[in-house]
Amino acid sequence: MASKDSSHKWVLPLFRLTLIVFVMIVMTAPCNAIKMNCSQPNQPALLEALTPVFNLSAIRPVMNMSTCTNISTFFTLYGILGVNEKAQLLITYLWLKYWWTNDFISWDPSQCGTKMISLPREKFWVPDIVINEFMDENTAPVVPYVYVYSDGTMEDSQPVKVVSSCNLNIYTFPFDIQNCTFTFNAYLHLAKDIRIFLGRPAVNITEYSKSVMTTVGEWELLDITAHKSDANPDEFDTLEFHIRVRRRATMYVVNLLIPSCFLITVDLFSFLLPPQSVDRSAFKMTLILGYTVFLLIMNDLLPVTGNTIPLLNVFFSLCLALMVASLLETIAITKLLCGSSNFSPVPHWIQVFVVQFLGCLICLPQKDKAAGIPFIDTGTTAVVTKNKTDKGPPDNRVPVNDRALQELRSLSKDLQAIRLQVEQQMGGNQSSEEWIQVGFIIDRLLFGLYIIFISVSFITIIIIWVYSSMVQFILKVQDKIECRQLKIKPSVLLFIITSVLMHAPCNSIMLNCRQPNPKSLLEALEPVFNMNSIRPVMNISTPTEVKIDFTLFGILGVDEKSQILTTYIWLSLMWRNEFITWQREQCGSEWISIPRKLLWVPDIVISEFMEKNTAPFAPYCYLFTDGLILDTLPAKVVSSCKLDIYKFPFDIQNCSLTFTSYLHHVDDITLINSSSAENVLTNSKYSMTTMGEWELVGITLKKDQLQDTDGKIFQVLCYFVVVKRRYITYVVNLLIPSCFLITVDLFSFLLPPKTVDRSAFKMTLILGYTVFLLLMNDLLPVTGNSMPLINVFLSLCLALMVASLLETVIVTNLLCGSADYAPVPRWIRVFVLHILGQLVWLPPKPKDLQNTIIQTPVVQGQKFSSLAADDSEVTEEKGPLDEDKTLEELQNIGRNLKLFRIHVEQQLGENQSTREWVQVGLVIDRLLFGLYVVFISVSFITIIIVWAQSYNTF
Repeated sequence: MASKDSSHKWVLPLFRLTLIVFVMIVMTAPCNAIKMNCSQPNQPALLEALTPVFNLSAIRPVMNMSTCTNISTFFTLYGILGVNEKAQLLITYLWLKYWWTNDFISWDPSQCGTKMISLPREKFWVPDIVINEFMDENTAPVVPYVYVYSDGTMEDSQPVKVVSSCNLNIYTFPFDIQNCTFTFNAYLHLAKDIRIFLGRPAVNITEYSKSVMTTVGEWELLDITAHKSDANPDEFDTLEFHIRVRRRATMYVVNLLIPSCFLITVDLFSFLLPPQSVDRSAFKMTLILGYTVFLLIMNDLLPVTGNTIPLLNVFFSLCLALMVASLLETIAITKLLCGSSNFSPVPHWIQVFVVQFLGCLICLPQKDKAAGIPFIDTGTTAVVTKNKTDKGPPDNRVPVNDRALQELRSLSKDLQAIRLQVEQQMGGNQSSEEWIQVGFIIDRLLFGLYIIFISVSFITIIIIWVYSSMVQFILKVQDKIECRQLKIKPSVLLFIITSVLMHAPCNSIMLNCRQPNPKSLLEALEPVFNMNSIRPVMNISTPTEVKIDFTLFGILGVDEKSQILTTYIWLSLMWRNEFITWQREQCGSEWISIPRKLLWVPDIVISEFMEKNTAPFAPYCYLFTDGLILDTLPAKVVSSCKLDIYKFPFDIQNCSLTFTSYLHHVDDITLINSSSAENVLTNSKYSMTTMGEWELVGITLKKDQLQDTDGKIFQVLCYFVVVKRRYITYVVNLLIPSCFLITVDLFSFLLPPKTVDRSAFKMTLILGYTVFLLLMNDLLPVTGNSMPLINVFLSLCLALMVASLLETVIVTNLLCGSADYAPVPRWIRVFVLHILGQLVWLPPKPKDLQNTIIQTPVVQGQKFSSLAADDSEVTEEKGPLDEDKTLEELQNIGRNLKLFRIHVEQQLGENQSTREWVQVGLVIDRLLFGLYVVFISVSFITIIIVWAQSYNTF
């Protein structure tokens, strides 16, 4: 009985063991997973069972290399951190999740005590999934753990701060909607190795992202859509997410549009100021200064980009252009009102087109000549002309005792002389009235254009704003967006070409695999991994050929001061490891992906590289049966470049990327370009996503050798990358406003210095130009190498403005104080009046044509003395004759009127010396005006020539 019991005790465990083995075989058959046995149902026992899998972290976790690893992924958009319009970058914060199956892992949850465990990510193979548009290092917090489930499922969750390239279109700023793409794909593995699938519907991703998003800043998430491509086995499998975000426009409307509309409305109503009695030009110049200061304050709110010009910038430029046009028109009106009496008659075509046609169009027809009241009639003129030459004593034909009549005649002569002086200064003829009528018509026409512009602008803004508000509803009924054509990395083409052309060398070490699976291949490669410290050649004198190829994926920016070019490239390296070769049938695969750190890699560097590579890390490389190694990695290249910005913003930069080995000379490593420079350029233009300030126009290649101080020769591949700056932003924001302001200063010469304070006008203009330069300071390049031509242009503009201000001060002094000056020196009279006067078509006037109505101060002094004598005589006569009160009042009026006449003659009169000094001032004024015209013409022609050359280059 005891033996029977003991036999039962041995049979039962044997039966259990057989059952377990059977179950393991059955479970292994369909899933090819390795069943793990835990000694106890706790975590230490499970960790001990998983230890053999940790040693397999270098290879893709499949039992058969032909088996594809399926990666399921989705993300949550947790925050939209910002947009860099100039660099064309979108900054977001994501929560990423990946799922895949590790065929080496499987355990019984009841035996091991749990169905999942969290372990460090570094202990397992993880897919090299990247976002193609990622342009910088992930600075999010590091999460080191992953979940491992009993059926081999791996769950990886990690936060990512994504700085991605995005083709931003800000034409409708601040009502713009951006559509950015996140392209998920394996950086190295082809579709035959890794396929990516959407782990959650895009609608759920959008809803959940909106619910958890904490940043409620400038941008609002509209929707997220996904597109899965059907890739061939020899291509990269990709999963695209399209993210639509909308800018919140309220802040820009309140801080930019409404104040700008207020200022443009003020300029509109300034047309109602009467130019005859108000200095409208000074008012408008102050308004332009205020508008420039407003743009300076709001400069940080405006986007900076070199790709497109926002419609808002065009609106601001048009507002400034209209203000400048209204100021120039005001200057012309002031000139017509103050100096039209000296103009030639209005040409017939101006009378027909402006006075008759445009005047009727704007309801301001020509005045009837018969209705006008002549200011000076013929009879009065004859009397005044007669009295001008009547300088003798009072008429002796008048009876002596008729003193009242004599005083009235004297009063009449003084009044007529004063009237003549006033008529000469303020009176106008028919030609003057026509010119003034032309000015009023232009003034009314510009007023109407102002109203039309403001109306159209307001309607356009309202339409865009309403459309932007309805976009979210429109998006719900739109069809799914079409997917962009997939981009193929150059490493694929490199792989195909090299696989066909390369062959196994005869002196390679043949690896022997015990079984045709990845584990056996990895075990066979262990000796090679142990030799990763040395260059993989059988003979040390044999050089290693390294093939280099790259794709320029993005031009992120240029720092002119530091002379640095920042680019983003996809780099591909290919070389042969002579320690490796195996048979495909024996090892089960003709390639395997393993971590780069296990192999020897060439020390290929870019000589111009100035910083650490902050691109996302790609850990794997391909190893083929013949020992060929394909290594691809992204690189954010911050390289030195000799920048020539003399023609800024029409400059073209030629920067070099020199690939060389940092240590190994040509006897150890030789460099070969795997594709031509033309193919690199074509692939780069096709793959590039950033459309910012710089445009790629050419790539050339030069092979060379360098010799160091020790006499060692290094081989280099020098790629010359030619980029051209997109200049439209600088033309609109720098050149055109500067030309506006310099044109205003040019037209300010038309302001009559006798009636308008031209110096205050010019001082306000200089202040406005200084504020404008301060506003645009961030757009100008800063460098110590060379001075940009545009800086010289802006400095010359400022110098001319200052020179014109100083000249205006001198002319004003000559016009107002030349009566107290000494006579003009002979050399000034000859050089300025005769030589320069003839040069600027302003010769000195003949002396006999000068106005002789006003007497000299000597004669006026005699009149003062004679008048005092008359007063004494009248006073002496007054006593004995005892005249009546009426005669006494007439005599008092006569004395006051004569004194008033003398004062008027002194104010309006001028002598020969004064006239010469005034003529000197006018000649200098005309000369500087001519220099202004020449400078502006030469500057415009130079800018157009440089612009045309830049446009036609490449």
